[in-house]
Parts: sequence; C-alpha cells; structure tokens
Amino acid sequence: MARTENTTPNDGPQNQGMYGSASAVLDERGAIVGWTQTAQRLLGYPARNVIGKSAAVLLPSTGEASAIADFAERCRTQSEWSGHMRLRHQDGRELDVGLRISMLWGRDATFRWLVSATGVGEPSEEVAEGSLRESLVGRVPIGVVIRDTRLRCMWVNDTMESYDGIPRDRRLGRRFSDVLPGSQSEAFETLMRRVVRSGGSGVHDDRTLRPTSPGRDHHTVTTSYSCLQGADGQMLGVCSVTVDVTETQRARERFAVLSESSTRLGDTLDVVRTSQSVADLAVPLFADFAAVDLEQSVPFEAALPARTEPSGDRLPALRRAGLASINQGVPESPWARGEPIPLPPASPLSQALDNRRSHLEPVLNTGAGTWIDQDPVRARKIHENGMHSVMVVPMYARNVLLGLALFVRTQDPVPFEEADLLLAEQLVSRAALSLDRARQYARAHTATLALQRDLFPLPTTGNTAIEAAWRYLPADVEHGIGGDWFDVIELSGARVALVAGGGVGHGIDAAVAMGRLRTAVHTLADMEMPPDVLLCHLDDTVKRLATQHPRASMLMGATCLYAVYDPGTLRCTMAQAGHRPPAIIDLSGRVTFPDLHAGSPLGYGSGVPPDAVELELPEGSLMALYSDGLIATRDHNFDSGMRRLATVLAQPHQSLEEMCSQATDIFRRQESSADIALLLVRTHSLEPVNVACWTLPSDQSAVRSARRMAALQLTAWGLERLEDPTKLIVSELVTNALRHSSGPISLRLIQHEVLTCEVSDSGTGIPRLRRSDTADESGRGLFLVAQLSQRWGCRSTTSDKVVWAEMNLGSIPSNTRDSTEPATSDTHPDNRPE
Repeated sequence: MARTENTTPNDGPQNQGMYGSASAVLDERGAIVGWTQTAQRLLGYPARNVIGKSAAVLLPSTGEASAIADFAERCRTQSEWSGHMRLRHQDGRELDVGLRISMLWGRDATFRWLVSATGVGEPSEEVAEGSLRESLVGRVPIGVVIRDTRLRCMWVNDTMESYDGIPRDRRLGRRFSDVLPGSQSEAFETLMRRVVRSGGSGVHDDRTLRPTSPGRDHHTVTTSYSCLQGADGQMLGVCSVTVDVTETQRARERFAVLSESSTRLGDTLDVVRTSQSVADLAVPLFADFAAVDLEQSVPFEAALPARTEPSGDRLPALRRAGLASINQGVPESPWARGEPIPLPPASPLSQALDNRRSHLEPVLNTGAGTWIDQDPVRARKIHENGMHSVMVVPMYARNVLLGLALFVRTQDPVPFEEADLLLAEQLVSRAALSLDRARQYARAHTATLALQRDLFPLPTTGNTAIEAAWRYLPADVEHGIGGDWFDVIELSGARVALVAGGGVGHGIDAAVAMGRLRTAVHTLADMEMPPDVLLCHLDDTVKRLATQHPRASMLMGATCLYAVYDPGTLRCTMAQAGHRPPAIIDLSGRVTFPDLHAGSPLGYGSGVPPDAVELELPEGSLMALYSDGLIATRDHNFDSGMRRLATVLAQPHQSLEEMCSQATDIFRRQESSADIALLLVRTHSLEPVNVACWTLPSDQSAVRSARRMAALQLTAWGLERLEDPTKLIVSELVTNALRHSSGPISLRLIQHEVLTCEVSDSGTGIPRLRRSDTADESGRGLFLVAQLSQRWGCRSTTSDKVVWAEMNLGSIPSNTRDSTEPATSDTHPDNRPE
C-alpha cells in the first residue's frame, strides 16, 4: 500500500503527460476498442472510423501489419514494448511516431493493449510537448489503469503495483477510494469525474508516492488522465497513465545547478568564496561531503600557480578552501579551511593531479594493501563516516593547475555513476574559469594595493605634533586608485610636513606618476627646505622628468600644497602650486580658507618660488587638505563645494574619523569624475616640560656648560642612559658653532618620539660629511655625531641655521664607534673644524 503527497492537478496542453500522447486501447485480437481525442488530433481519425477495426488500418502498408503482429507477440512475453514506427494520417500522410505498447490485465486473466504514440516533428504544441516529455522519460516503465464511467478499475498493468503497492486482484472491479480511502483518493476521483464529464484529455497531476511497506523507495510520479471514447463517441471511461519521473526530476535538478552555478560562481572575484560555493552547490545535491583544495599560491598569491606539464617533480602543495557536509561541523574533514592538505603518492588525489583526469571510484576500496594503509588520518575518517563512493576532479584553466575537488557519499547508499561525474566535471570546469578570473584579478589588485599603500601616509599614532585621519575614494573604481595623493612627513624638531597633491588622469598610470612626485617631495623634505623653495625645486623636477620619461608627462599640470607645522612655536608655514587652500577650523568651529597665492601648476612655473604664508594654529586647531573631487561635482562648482565642506567641518569637537566619514559620505553619493581625497589633522603643542632651551656664551666655556646642562636635563627626564652619547653630540655641535659662527649660540633639547639635540648659530655654511685621511687632525666631528645618532641634519631659518641630531629613546645607537677611527668629517666651504 502507498500513500500519496503533493498532489497538484493541472489542466491544459502545457502540462500534458504521456502526456498528451495519442492513446488507443486494443483487444487481444488487435482491434481498436478505445480511442482518445489526442489520438484524433494526431492521426485525424474520429472514433467512429476506427473503433472495432484492426489497428492495421493505421499502418501505411500491409507490411507493417506483420510488424505489429510481431510486436504483439513480443509484448505477450515482455508485457511492454517501446520503439519508433510510421503511422498513416487520415489525409494519407505518413508520420514518424514514438510508440509504446503496454499489456493490461482484467478479470479472469483477460487482457488488453494500451498503445501510446507521440508524434515526431509535428507542429502541434501538445505533440511537441509530449515528445519532449517522452524523450525525458525514455524507457521508464509506465503504470496504466483504465476505469469505467463509475471509476471502477477494469484494466491495469503490472507496473502500477510497483508504484503504489496495490495488487492487481485487489484493484480490479473497485474504485480508488474503496482500495485506499482518504482525502487524497477523493481528490483523484473528483479529477477523473471532471475528465469523464468533459470528455477531454490531457489533465494530469504530480505526486509523491511513499509506500508504507518498509524498505520500499518512494517515487515522484506524474499521471495523465484521458477520456476513452467508443463508437459514435460515447464515453467508455477514463485512462490514467502514470510515469515515474524520479530520476528525470533528479537529473533536471542537478543540471539546473549548472545554471545556478554560473551566477553564484561568477558574482565574486574572491577565490575562497568561489571554492566554498562549489562545495555548497554539490552538497546535498549529489554528494554528502565535498572539499575544494586550491594550489596554495592561488588564494594567497605567493607565487605563480603550478604548470601542468609533466616534470617528475613533487606534487604541488594544496590548501583547503571549501568545505560542505550534510553533517554538522563537517566531521569528514581532518583539515579546516586554510590548512595545507597532504597528498599520498598512490592516492586517487595524486593520480588525478598526475594524469590530469578525473577519478571515479563507485565503490571505495578500503581493503588491505591499498593507498589507505599509507594515510592513517584519512583512513580513520573514511571508516568513521562510512565513506563508500568517491569522485576526484582536478581544476585546470589555461594549462594551469588551480586545485582539486573531492566529492564523497556517506549516507546515500547509491554509488556515484558516470552521470554524477559528468555533473561534477561541469561544475568544476565553471568554477575553474571563475577561479582563473579571480586569480588574475587578485594579482593585479595586489599590485595596485602595494602601490596604493606607498601613496598614502604612514599611521601617525604617537606623533607629538598632530593626530590625523584620511579618506580616499578613487574615480577609477576598477583599479581602486588614482592620481590624487596626500602625505604626512615627520621632520626634525618634532615638526611635521603636510602634503596634498592632485594629478592629471586616473588609474595606475596616474598613480605611478604621482608616486614619482611623492618620492621627490620626500627627498626635498629631507633637505629641510622651506615650503616655497621646495615647490620651486619640485617644479624643476617635474619639468625634467616629463622630458626624460614619456609616461611622466602626466605630471605636467599636477598641483601640490606643502605645509610645515612646528608644535614648538604653533606656527604653520605653507605654499601651494595650483592647489586649493586648506580649510582651517578654530576651536569655536569657525572655518576659514587662507588667502594663498595659487601659483602655477607643477611643470609650468617660472622658476620663482611661490609666495609662502605663515599662520598661527593654536593647539587643537583643525586643518583639512583635500582634492578637487571633494568639493566639485557635476552639480556644484568649487565655491559651493567649499561652503558645503566648511559646514561639515564646523564641528571641531568630533573625532577626526567621524568628521572624515561625514565629509566624504556626502560626496560619495554624488557622481564625480575626479578622485576624492581628504587629509584631516588636529594640531598639538609641545609640552613645556618636554623642551629645554639655553643660550650659550660665545667662548670655550659654552661647551662645558652645554654638557652639564644637558646631563642635568636628561636626569630630570629619566634618560640617564642617554647621557654619555648626548654629551658627546652636544660637545661636537657646540664646538662647530663656536668655530664657524659669531654671535649667540642656542642649545635645545626636545623629548618627543625621539630625543632631539639642536644647536643654532648665525653662520651660513652648511656642514657636510667627508672622507677624512688618517693624517688629518680634524674632520671627525660630524662622523661621531652620525655614529651616535639615528639621524642628523641641518636646516636654515630666516635668521640662522640649526644643526640637529636625533637619538632613539629606547636605546643607545648600536653603531657607536671609537671617535679616533678614520672617517668622514664635517666641513664648511672655507673652514675645517676641530
């Protein structure tokens, strides 16, 4: 006995089953005793012209009569036959049809034949649909029941019992509701009564039959109902044809995954997500467990993927990237995602990689002497989880190994078949194309990100002079980078340089060009140039690069703003070359834009430094450096954009990150053809306790006084460990100042991220290192300073010059050497100190 579920009655030719095929009933002599409307539509004969006549009238020649006799004899022994024949239409045409003959049993061992013909190449939608369904069903046995007008079973074939479990003797002479009472049987009988009343055909329903007998499989079936007509068109009853579409439906579902996979595998360029999608699509569709292992260079881009030409080398290294299982926690896998996967030499995994062919093992051989003996980890998982059928499919694209896919059945007792392997290979091949695209994108994106990291400032955490935050939204979203840039450069004396630049064009070429410009700015900044002088040299550099390198011509017309902030004096000096002025926000929230001389864009300067402006920025002031893309869109000009920016920034007590987000979110939603860049800084001052200044006498006592005061100050700061190198540095710098200048000498110590020693004097000569001969009696002063400090330098101001040296607060420089070693020395253009 069986129970039915999911009954869905349907009408219309679009849902006709055996479906809209031309059906006729023959008696044991081959005479036609039942006819359907679909048979009339296919062959043109009304029921009155064929009822009672031999089926041979439908054949194109008498030669076919002997053929049908042979078919009838074959059916008596086989109960069912299917094949192709030619039938004659009423108008004389010959039709190629797919023919199916089923033996039906009645009471007292009488029998009938149900003949179903499906047209081939007919224009009728019903016939075409029936042909399609017939091709899907193939040679699957059909269950047939013929009932009279009172819905009592008169004829049935043996196949029907295999579907619902109702024996023939119990079914014959009874209605369906008598054999299997319940609401479902009433629904079926209501449907059949409607067919009898209408005299039509083509009504069908889909249902799942679940036998109540243990050990029997359930079936997904579709049933077609047709009204049988006798002579003069009277109703004889209703014929139901039931077809098991379980495998057909499963095939449809599986191959529908291929359509879904194109979407799911193509919507991401992340190789790990793509691998996981493959595993998720396979489970539980046709596998109980699936794993996708990628060649280790694919997800991490550590190197080029392995080539597939035979080389005899060791197997490539794989790393697990996708996992799926019907069991919670994926107990079948000893390795988690991201972990390396060992490959036993004689295993199906290594064989698939070696011969570049898929491996299907319907029944996994776990006996002694197999590869499993050499892999105890996998052996334990195989036995614990009941793995009994395996498929291994290598993943290749353009002759490059990308990985390996493993599919396993554990709870599903049916072994994998060739059809399963075909589906798995189709799925993996689609995934390989997606992985290859993702791999290429990842390689290009990695290069872009490396370039991008070089174009943006380093974190300023712990910087004494400022705290900073920034945002960057490239106009070229495909490459994620453009020609605009900004930077924060730490200078001597706790000062900091703030830079913003705007380039010409977008994409990687523009970014490379601006990278050259950024490098030039760093070099010039290390030379301690004032902003106006630096921009003048930068203009010359752009002209020279544009002449020497064709791609560097993109630098022509670039803009730059360069500002230097000194936390010791709270003064900020700035100049610009064609760039927009910064926004200055005071503690009350008032926003101003300094009146800077715009100057010419880089590459078009006259050789005269642009005008520099010096401002006082009280502690806690905000300064915003930005690109044109932040203030100008297609709907707003620069002036209105600057007013909108001022409105957003007029909240100085918010965090810098919040202000950056608010400022850029407004413009993110608007279309812009330029990069959007914003550098926002909040100024700080040096704590007086961290700065010590002295004015020294212009005689030899200055050296002794400087050493003593420096030692006392270091003790006060708890930096006694730096006393010896600091005293030596102070001695050398003060001595040089005495020898090469006149007027007052100043000493300043600053404790910030490093310890800075500065000695200023009124001299104009710039000290430099040089190679000192062994016999030279002087020239080793600056060499000693360079050895004791982590860096040193010299800068000029409007009234004097400052020679400085920095030491790490954590330790004494490890490169300290004996000062008597021959080395370079400091000199002035016309003097030799010491």
